[in-house]
Amino acid sequence: MTAERQERHRTGLLNVFRPGIALIASLASRILASQVLANQVLVGLVRAGLVGASFGGLAGLPPAAQASTTERVVVNRFTGLAIEGFDPVAYFTDARPELGLADFEASEAGAVWRFRNASDRASFVAHPDIYGPQYGGYDPIDLARGVTVAGNPRFWLVSGQRLYLFGREQTRDAFAADPSRVLRSADLRWPELEETLAQ
Repeated sequence: MTAERQERHRTGLLNVFRPGIALIASLASRILASQVLANQVLVGLVRAGLVGASFGGLAGLPPAAQASTTERVVVNRFTGLAIEGFDPVAYFTDARPELGLADFEASEAGAVWRFRNASDRASFVAHPDIYGPQYGGYDPIDLARGVTVAGNPRFWLVSGQRLYLFGREQTRDAFAADPSRVLRSADLRWPELEETLAQ
């Protein structure tokens, strides 16, 4: 097609106004903007305590077990569950991650923790510093580098009778190779990084 013919028929131009596409783009941007605004309003209401138990999977929890917003402990922002609902005591007793049950919950450090049974719950409540993941569940390798990366409860290691969670398998393997070196660096950086996290 020649350039003259293209101009005459307005084909081949990128900036041709197409009402259908413009309408779709306009609707999509309005829907996205309203969803973002709705999420911001909901988060604000939850933080203010005006809305809570009926949102984010917290329905039916007693007030003591409802989580406050915190970043010092890695918490699922939609459910309020620490370590994605896995039982922290099971890492020690069963040497594997086990999902906790809604029937056995405790609130500690602004998060809701789940357990498989009453015994695990009692152990955790008596000694949260021992059974809870170190550094609030943040990856110690990344802490040693000066950044906070949430640990994944599926990548874990118990070292020195303490639980550590990692963001990736590779960081778990690097930690296992020389835990004392990593912990020295992470221990030095953690207090400063912890202060930068929301309370």
